[in-house]
Amino acid sequence: MKKISIETGRPYEMVIGSGLLENAAGYILDMTGPCHAALVTDSNVAGLYAGTVSEVLSDAGFDVTLIEFPAGEENKDLESYGAIIEQIARAGLSRSDVVIALGGGVTGDMAGFAAATYLRGIRYVQIPTTYLAAVDSSVGGKTAVDLGKGKNLCGAFWQPSLVLCDYSTFRTLSPSEMLDGSAESYKSAMIGDMELAAPVKEIMTEIRESGGELTESVYDKLEVVIERSVTVKKSVVEKDERDTGERQLLNFGHTFGHSIEKLSDYAIPHGHAVARGMVCEARAAFAMGLCDFDAAGKIESDLAGMGFDLDVPYSAEKILEYAKNDKKVRTDDVTVVVPEAPGKCGLRKIPLEELEGYIEAGLPKQ
Repeated sequence: MKKISIETGRPYEMVIGSGLLENAAGYILDMTGPCHAALVTDSNVAGLYAGTVSEVLSDAGFDVTLIEFPAGEENKDLESYGAIIEQIARAGLSRSDVVIALGGGVTGDMAGFAAATYLRGIRYVQIPTTYLAAVDSSVGGKTAVDLGKGKNLCGAFWQPSLVLCDYSTFRTLSPSEMLDGSAESYKSAMIGDMELAAPVKEIMTEIRESGGELTESVYDKLEVVIERSVTVKKSVVEKDERDTGERQLLNFGHTFGHSIEKLSDYAIPHGHAVARGMVCEARAAFAMGLCDFDAAGKIESDLAGMGFDLDVPYSAEKILEYAKNDKKVRTDDVTVVVPEAPGKCGLRKIPLEELEGYIEAGLPKQ
């Protein structure tokens, strides 16, 4: 078991281990004492883990209200958020109570946003059940829902009070879902810890060779990869909690990725879209002279070797339509992430009128 302290304005711990769900109540009880807990989960995770978590919380003296919403990124919207927060209100939670997000990134984002806005902010706990949520969205305090114009355009910064990562829950994930998390871990390698890339690749190789099974060897590597991925994110978030500077390094692959995800109507999942985005953004940065390091070939080789489809079936014009509405865009410019060396990226601003050329430069040549 590993513990990581995240020293933001409201400090908290992330606990990483196997079998944590059965002991979740103890960790939360230490933080809150017995109180009313709104356990938020989606329709996929509810049948897998909600019963276990509800039972251990109730046995520890919590009054538990289970809130379930339809699974899928397409349901990460204002309607689902409104239904969650209405149920929290009807349950009568107060500022001394807690919201618990049990699930993947969609659940964490929506439950966190509900916690951030209900009574102007109450405590919440992240219990990520996917590789992607564990290494990315469960830490850092970004909470949001999607709007028609793009991903995560309506949200708030609200740090969790605790993150419990039980990676034994990953046994129910498909190889495609494991790839989702691998993309964000590989991103962490590119921006801050290139030695992390090797175990990230080894995990997917072993999963493929075992026919999709998570072996003991995979579990051993996962604990290390989650810890090191989160350590990269922690180091960035602690310096820039509100995403005004260095934290934008975490957006590597996301300028293209969010647009690809949206254009596919979420048929291309987040991590798969970010994988495509990292290749495109590395290619664009070198082609436009924003860096001297040509990283695209290495990134493409690594990601393809892990099993990613890196095809981008959209034009620069289509990608621009969503990219220009991204949160990274300011009035006259957009900040892009550029690889400078293995394990090191930097930030550059390009004029907004050059964004289409940047996108065009990043697309694979037909």
